[in-house]
Amino acid sequence: MGQAKPRGPYAGTPARKAEIVRAARESFAENGYAKASLRDIADRAGITHTGLVHHFRNKDELLAEVLAERDSEEWQQGLAQVDSLDQLAPYLGELIRHHQKAPELMRLWIELAAAASRPDHPAHTYFVERYERGRAQFAEGLHDEAAHGKLREDLSPERAAILFHAVLNGLQLQWVLDPDLDIIGPVNDFVRMLLDRDDR
Repeated sequence: MGQAKPRGPYAGTPARKAEIVRAARESFAENGYAKASLRDIADRAGITHTGLVHHFRNKDELLAEVLAERDSEEWQQGLAQVDSLDQLAPYLGELIRHHQKAPELMRLWIELAAAASRPDHPAHTYFVERYERGRAQFAEGLHDEAAHGKLREDLSPERAAILFHAVLNGLQLQWVLDPDLDIIGPVNDFVRMLLDRDDR
C-alpha cells in the first residue's frame, strides 16, 4: 500500500498557499481590494472559506503576500535582464508597461505603502525592510558602474538608490492619477542623469 495522503488544513501547505495567493491576485486585479472577498478568493482557489483563513487571517495579509510575491518575481527578472546601467532603462520601461496592464494592483500597492507608514500597521515592517533591501541591492549594483567611471562622480551609489526609488514610485503614483501621462520617457531621462557626463 502507498503512503496515506496528509489530511487537514495544512496538507500541501506551500502549494495551497501559492494557489490562494494566485487567486487573490486575480480577484484584487478584477474587483479591486475593497470589493474582493475572501469567499470569492476561496472559490477561485478551490477551497472553503474556513480553509483559506487557516492560511491567511484577512485580506490585509493576502494583499501583503500578493505584493511580496510580485516584488520577488520582478527582482528575479531584473537580475536576469539587467547587469549594467545601459540595460536599466529598457527594463524599467518594460516593467512599467507591465504594471500599467494591471492598474488596480499598482493603485493597491501605492495605497498600502502609504498606510504602512504608520508604525502600528501590519505591513509596516515589510515595507521598511523592502525599501532597505531595495536600496542596498540597487546601490550594490551601482558600485561596479561607479568603479568603471560610468556613474556620475558627484553622486554616490547609495544616494542614487534613494533617488531611484523616489522617482520610480513617484512617477507611478502620478500615472495612477493621470493615466494619459507619459512616465516611461522621464524614467529614461532619470537613468541618463545617473550616467557620467562623458557617457550621455
